[in-house]
Amino acid sequence: MESKSVGFIGGGRITKIFLQAFANELISFQSVVVCEISSEVLNVLKKRFPKIQLTDSCELAAAQDIVFIALHPPVFMDTLEQIKDTVTRKTEVVSLAPKISIEKIASKLETKNIVRMIPNATSYINKGYNPVSFSTEYAPSEKQLLFEMLQTLGKTFEVKESKLEAYAMVSAMLPTYFWFQWEEMQNLAVQMGLNETESKEAVQQTLLAAIDLFYNSGLSHSEVIDLIPIKPIGEHEAQISEIYQTKLMGLFQKIKP
Repeated sequence: MESKSVGFIGGGRITKIFLQAFANELISFQSVVVCEISSEVLNVLKKRFPKIQLTDSCELAAAQDIVFIALHPPVFMDTLEQIKDTVTRKTEVVSLAPKISIEKIASKLETKNIVRMIPNATSYINKGYNPVSFSTEYAPSEKQLLFEMLQTLGKTFEVKESKLEAYAMVSAMLPTYFWFQWEEMQNLAVQMGLNETESKEAVQQTLLAAIDLFYNSGLSHSEVIDLIPIKPIGEHEAQISEIYQTKLMGLFQKIKP
């Protein structure tokens, strides 16, 4: 893979995930520059990734070959205004934010090499499920090289830009809907007499098998559900479904372009 310089604007969770994923796969760059205004965040990154260059200058990060913008939508456009004179026609810009379209990004920057990506926490272990959408004018040779680099994060696939926010809701945020429940089940297992190792293995192995059964058994949804006759929280399913509908569809409407 051709070695290029990389800049990250924003040094939070997503940048940490990307840097860890690249480190796992021994991906090297000419340089890695991370711009972040929080000294605490910078110190954490430097301790974990000692070879990176840290700065509070977005312009310095934006001067690299590939620039990842890991910012929330409210400050995104103001940051583009700040770096627009630094980004060149050859710069590859990767937006990791929802809501801000490629068209809006292109209206501020000289480069046409723009890609939007919905990152996943599971990329931390190189098992992300990462949809991407490229600008129509992206240079084909550069697009291929960037796509190969992004594939090291996990399953990376190209989609229509209009679908990115849906993937943000049903993939990127999906673990947060369940992680706390898995933790609670482990805690309950300990209360019921299992030790921590036994509780973790019981929950993990059953979840993996249940996912496989649900999607790969050839049974219908109702047939899978019918395999277990006792459903201790079945009477609350309608209430839980209503929470999903209200909270998730409400958030989806807010993050759509």
